[in-house]
Amino acid sequence: MSTFHVISGAGDKLDMPVIRTITLGDLGDALRRGIADFWEKPSHYVLLVLIYPIVGIVLTVWMNGYYTWPLLYPLVGGFALLGPFAAIGLYEISRRREQGLDTSWYHAFEVLKSPAIGSIAALAVMLLAVFTLWLTAAQTLYESLFGASTPQTLGALLNQILTEPGGMTLIISGTMLGSLFAIFTLCTTVIAFPLLLDRDVGAFVAVETSFRAVMHNPVPMLAWGIIVGVGLFLGSLPLFVGLAVVIPIFGHATWHLYRKVVEPASVIRGS
Repeated sequence: MSTFHVISGAGDKLDMPVIRTITLGDLGDALRRGIADFWEKPSHYVLLVLIYPIVGIVLTVWMNGYYTWPLLYPLVGGFALLGPFAAIGLYEISRRREQGLDTSWYHAFEVLKSPAIGSIAALAVMLLAVFTLWLTAAQTLYESLFGASTPQTLGALLNQILTEPGGMTLIISGTMLGSLFAIFTLCTTVIAFPLLLDRDVGAFVAVETSFRAVMHNPVPMLAWGIIVGVGLFLGSLPLFVGLAVVIPIFGHATWHLYRKVVEPASVIRGS
Protein backbone atom coordinates (compact mmCIF):
# COMPACT_ATOMS: atom_id res chain seq x y z
CA MET A 1 0.00 0.00 0.00
CA SER A 2 2.86 2.41 0.82
CA THR A 3 4.41 1.74 -2.59
CA PHE A 4 1.09 2.51 -4.26
CA HIS A 5 0.91 5.75 -2.27
CA VAL A 6 4.34 6.77 -3.58
CA ILE A 7 3.24 6.19 -7.16
CA SER A 8 -0.37 7.39 -7.14
CA GLY A 9 -0.73 9.72 -4.14
CA ALA A 10 -2.72 9.64 -0.92
CA GLY A 11 -6.26 9.86 -2.29
CA ASP A 12 -8.61 7.11 -3.40
CA LYS A 13 -8.33 8.28 -6.98
CA LEU A 14 -5.72 10.10 -9.03
CA ASP A 15 -5.64 13.87 -8.47
CA MET A 16 -4.98 15.25 -11.95
CA PRO A 17 -4.05 18.96 -11.69
CA VAL A 18 -5.41 21.42 -14.25
CA ILE A 19 -2.80 23.10 -16.48
CA ARG A 20 -2.96 26.79 -17.28
CA THR A 21 -1.68 28.54 -20.41
CA ILE A 22 1.33 30.79 -19.75
CA THR A 23 3.37 33.23 -21.84
CA LEU A 24 7.01 34.23 -22.05
CA GLY A 25 6.12 37.21 -19.88
CA ASP A 26 5.20 34.82 -17.07
CA LEU A 27 8.77 33.51 -17.12
CA GLY A 28 10.10 36.99 -16.47
CA ASP A 29 7.63 37.48 -13.64
CA ALA A 30 8.60 34.13 -12.10
CA LEU A 31 12.28 35.16 -12.23
CA ARG A 32 11.54 38.52 -10.63
CA ARG A 33 9.65 36.80 -7.83
CA GLY A 34 12.47 34.30 -7.43
CA ILE A 35 15.01 37.11 -7.09
CA ALA A 36 12.76 38.81 -4.52
CA ASP A 37 12.59 35.60 -2.48
CA PHE A 38 16.36 35.23 -2.68
CA TRP A 39 17.09 38.80 -1.60
CA GLU A 40 14.80 38.59 1.43
CA LYS A 41 17.57 36.68 3.28
CA PRO A 42 20.32 36.01 0.74
CA SER A 43 23.02 35.06 3.26
CA HIS A 44 20.96 32.12 4.47
CA TYR A 45 20.49 30.81 0.96
CA VAL A 46 24.15 31.19 0.04
CA LEU A 47 25.04 29.08 3.08
CA LEU A 48 22.31 26.56 2.24
CA VAL A 49 23.59 25.87 -1.27
CA LEU A 50 27.30 26.32 -0.57
CA ILE A 51 27.60 22.54 -0.79
CA TYR A 52 27.15 22.70 -4.57
CA PRO A 53 30.16 24.93 -5.28
CA ILE A 54 32.17 22.83 -2.82
CA VAL A 55 31.16 19.64 -4.62
CA GLY A 56 32.04 21.28 -7.94
CA ILE A 57 35.51 22.22 -6.73
CA VAL A 58 36.06 18.72 -5.34
CA LEU A 59 35.03 17.23 -8.67
CA THR A 60 37.46 19.50 -10.50
CA VAL A 61 40.32 18.50 -8.22
CA TRP A 62 39.37 14.85 -8.61
CA MET A 63 39.41 15.13 -12.39
CA ASN A 64 42.81 16.84 -12.29
CA GLY A 65 44.25 14.03 -10.18
CA TYR A 66 42.71 11.10 -12.02
CA TYR A 67 42.86 12.52 -15.55
CA THR A 68 39.13 12.41 -16.27
CA TRP A 69 38.92 15.85 -17.87
CA PRO A 70 36.64 14.63 -20.70
CA LEU A 71 33.89 14.40 -18.06
CA LEU A 72 34.20 18.07 -17.07
CA TYR A 73 31.58 19.36 -19.51
CA PRO A 74 29.16 16.46 -18.84
CA LEU A 75 29.48 17.07 -15.08
CA VAL A 76 28.76 20.77 -15.50
CA GLY A 77 25.79 19.93 -17.71
CA GLY A 78 24.68 17.38 -15.14
CA PHE A 79 23.88 20.16 -12.69
CA ALA A 80 20.93 21.04 -14.91
CA LEU A 81 19.69 17.45 -14.68
CA LEU A 82 19.91 17.35 -10.88
CA GLY A 83 18.74 20.93 -10.40
CA PRO A 84 15.00 20.19 -9.97
CA PHE A 85 15.77 18.08 -6.91
CA ALA A 86 18.71 20.13 -5.64
CA ALA A 87 16.45 23.17 -5.17
CA ILE A 88 13.62 21.43 -3.33
CA GLY A 89 14.40 23.11 -0.01
CA LEU A 90 14.14 26.47 -1.75
CA TYR A 91 10.66 25.61 -3.04
CA GLU A 92 9.68 25.15 0.60
CA ILE A 93 11.04 28.59 1.54
CA SER A 94 9.07 30.21 -1.28
CA ARG A 95 5.96 28.29 -0.27
CA ARG A 96 6.29 29.53 3.31
CA ARG A 97 6.92 33.12 2.22
CA GLU A 98 3.84 32.94 0.00
CA GLN A 99 1.78 31.95 3.04
CA GLY A 100 3.32 34.58 5.32
CA LEU A 101 5.15 31.99 7.45
CA ASP A 102 8.62 32.13 8.96
CA THR A 103 11.25 31.75 6.23
CA SER A 104 14.33 31.06 8.35
CA TRP A 105 16.81 28.86 6.47
CA TYR A 106 16.26 25.78 8.63
CA HIS A 107 12.68 25.55 7.36
CA ALA A 108 14.14 24.34 4.06
CA PHE A 109 14.49 20.96 5.77
CA GLU A 110 10.75 20.81 6.44
CA VAL A 111 10.51 18.88 3.16
CA LEU A 112 11.71 15.83 5.11
CA LYS A 113 8.37 15.90 6.95
CA SER A 114 6.31 16.18 3.76
CA PRO A 115 3.60 13.52 3.31
CA ALA A 116 4.94 13.11 -0.22
CA ILE A 117 8.54 12.46 0.84
CA GLY A 118 8.37 8.93 -0.60
CA SER A 119 7.32 10.24 -4.00
CA ILE A 120 9.95 12.98 -3.83
CA ALA A 121 12.62 10.36 -3.09
CA ALA A 122 11.41 8.20 -5.98
CA LEU A 123 11.78 11.09 -8.43
CA ALA A 124 15.20 11.91 -6.97
CA VAL A 125 16.32 8.35 -7.69
CA MET A 126 15.02 8.72 -11.25
CA LEU A 127 17.06 11.90 -11.74
CA LEU A 128 20.17 10.23 -10.32
CA ALA A 129 19.69 7.40 -12.81
CA VAL A 130 19.33 9.89 -15.67
CA PHE A 131 22.48 11.70 -14.49
CA THR A 132 24.41 8.42 -14.40
CA LEU A 133 23.21 7.46 -17.86
CA TRP A 134 24.25 10.86 -19.18
CA LEU A 135 27.79 10.52 -17.82
CA THR A 136 28.03 6.98 -19.21
CA ALA A 137 26.79 8.09 -22.63
CA ALA A 138 29.19 11.04 -22.68
CA GLN A 139 32.15 8.85 -21.75
CA THR A 140 31.19 6.28 -24.40
CA LEU A 141 30.94 8.98 -27.06
CA TYR A 142 34.37 10.35 -26.16
CA GLU A 143 36.02 6.94 -26.21
CA SER A 144 34.43 6.08 -29.56
CA LEU A 145 36.15 9.13 -31.06
CA PHE A 146 39.47 9.34 -29.20
CA GLY A 147 39.98 5.97 -27.53
CA ALA A 148 40.30 5.03 -23.87
CA SER A 149 43.36 7.17 -23.07
CA THR A 150 42.47 10.62 -21.75
CA PRO A 151 44.34 13.97 -21.61
CA GLN A 152 46.13 14.67 -18.34
CA THR A 153 45.37 18.42 -18.31
CA LEU A 154 42.50 20.67 -19.27
CA GLY A 155 44.72 22.38 -21.86
CA ALA A 156 45.50 19.04 -23.49
CA LEU A 157 41.77 18.25 -23.67
CA LEU A 158 40.98 21.60 -25.31
CA ASN A 159 43.82 21.12 -27.79
CA GLN A 160 42.53 17.64 -28.63
CA ILE A 161 38.98 18.87 -29.23
CA LEU A 162 40.02 21.92 -31.26
CA THR A 163 42.71 20.34 -33.44
CA GLU A 164 41.92 16.66 -33.94
CA PRO A 165 39.36 15.41 -36.52
CA GLY A 166 36.92 14.05 -33.97
CA GLY A 167 36.75 17.30 -32.01
CA MET A 168 33.91 18.91 -33.93
CA THR A 169 32.01 15.62 -33.96
CA LEU A 170 32.34 15.45 -30.18
CA ILE A 171 31.06 18.99 -29.76
CA ILE A 172 28.06 18.56 -32.04
CA SER A 173 27.13 15.01 -31.03
CA GLY A 174 27.72 15.71 -27.35
CA THR A 175 25.53 18.79 -27.44
CA MET A 176 22.73 16.94 -29.22
CA LEU A 177 22.98 14.00 -26.82
CA GLY A 178 22.95 16.30 -23.80
CA SER A 179 19.94 18.13 -25.20
CA LEU A 180 17.98 14.88 -25.31
CA PHE A 181 18.70 14.22 -21.63
CA ALA A 182 17.84 17.83 -20.78
CA ILE A 183 14.53 17.70 -22.66
CA PHE A 184 13.59 14.46 -20.92
CA THR A 185 14.35 16.00 -17.53
CA LEU A 186 12.41 19.15 -18.41
CA CYS A 187 9.36 17.21 -19.53
CA THR A 188 9.28 14.91 -16.51
CA THR A 189 10.30 17.17 -13.62
CA VAL A 190 9.95 20.87 -14.50
CA ILE A 191 7.14 21.27 -11.95
CA ALA A 192 7.02 17.77 -10.44
CA PHE A 193 8.87 18.55 -7.20
CA PRO A 194 6.97 21.78 -6.40
CA LEU A 195 3.72 19.94 -7.12
CA LEU A 196 4.60 17.13 -4.71
CA LEU A 197 5.57 19.64 -2.05
CA ASP A 198 2.23 21.39 -2.49
CA ARG A 199 -0.03 18.35 -3.01
CA ASP A 200 0.59 14.67 -2.29
CA VAL A 201 -0.47 13.49 -5.74
CA GLY A 202 2.13 10.73 -6.15
CA ALA A 203 5.14 10.36 -8.42
CA PHE A 204 3.14 9.23 -11.45
CA VAL A 205 0.81 12.24 -11.42
CA ALA A 206 3.70 14.63 -10.74
CA VAL A 207 5.61 13.39 -13.80
CA GLU A 208 2.48 13.24 -15.94
CA THR A 209 1.52 16.79 -14.94
CA SER A 210 4.99 18.09 -15.82
CA PHE A 211 4.71 16.43 -19.21
CA ARG A 212 1.27 17.95 -19.83
CA ALA A 213 2.55 21.36 -18.75
CA VAL A 214 5.34 21.21 -21.34
CA MET A 215 3.04 19.94 -24.08
CA HIS A 216 0.45 22.64 -23.29
CA ASN A 217 3.06 25.42 -23.14
CA PRO A 218 5.89 24.20 -25.41
CA VAL A 219 7.48 27.56 -26.25
CA PRO A 220 7.54 29.06 -22.72
CA MET A 221 8.67 25.76 -21.17
CA LEU A 222 11.42 25.25 -23.73
CA ALA A 223 12.52 28.84 -23.14
CA TRP A 224 12.55 28.16 -19.40
CA GLY A 225 14.74 25.12 -19.91
CA ILE A 226 17.20 27.15 -21.99
CA ILE A 227 17.28 29.97 -19.42
CA VAL A 228 17.98 27.56 -16.56
CA GLY A 229 20.55 25.58 -18.54
CA VAL A 230 22.48 28.69 -19.60
CA GLY A 231 22.28 30.13 -16.09
CA LEU A 232 23.63 26.98 -14.47
CA PHE A 233 26.41 26.76 -17.04
CA LEU A 234 27.49 30.36 -16.44
CA GLY A 235 27.25 29.84 -12.69
CA SER A 236 29.56 26.84 -13.00
CA LEU A 237 32.33 28.71 -14.82
CA PRO A 238 33.97 30.54 -11.88
CA LEU A 239 34.89 27.28 -10.08
CA PHE A 240 31.16 26.60 -9.56
CA VAL A 241 30.92 29.43 -7.01
CA GLY A 242 28.25 31.21 -9.04
CA LEU A 243 25.91 28.31 -8.34
CA ALA A 244 25.52 29.65 -4.80
CA VAL A 245 23.48 32.48 -6.32
CA VAL A 246 22.10 30.89 -9.49
CA ILE A 247 20.62 27.79 -7.84
CA PRO A 248 18.55 29.63 -5.20
CA ILE A 249 17.22 32.18 -7.68
CA PHE A 250 16.11 29.48 -10.13
CA GLY A 251 14.82 27.37 -7.25
CA HIS A 252 12.55 30.12 -5.99
CA ALA A 253 11.54 31.09 -9.52
CA THR A 254 10.55 27.49 -10.27
CA TRP A 255 8.08 27.58 -7.39
CA HIS A 256 6.45 30.70 -8.83
CA LEU A 257 6.46 29.14 -12.30
CA TYR A 258 4.62 26.15 -10.82
CA ARG A 259 2.01 28.49 -9.35
CA LYS A 260 1.45 30.04 -12.76
CA VAL A 261 1.22 26.72 -14.61
CA VAL A 262 -0.93 24.62 -12.25
CA GLU A 263 -4.42 25.54 -11.09
CA PRO A 264 -4.57 25.58 -7.26
CA ALA A 265 -6.37 22.66 -5.65
CA SER A 266 -8.67 25.01 -3.72
CA VAL A 267 -9.89 26.61 -6.95
CA ILE A 268 -10.59 23.20 -8.50
CA ARG A 269 -12.59 22.03 -5.48
CA GLY A 270 -14.53 25.28 -5.31
CA SER A 271 -15.53 25.22 -8.99
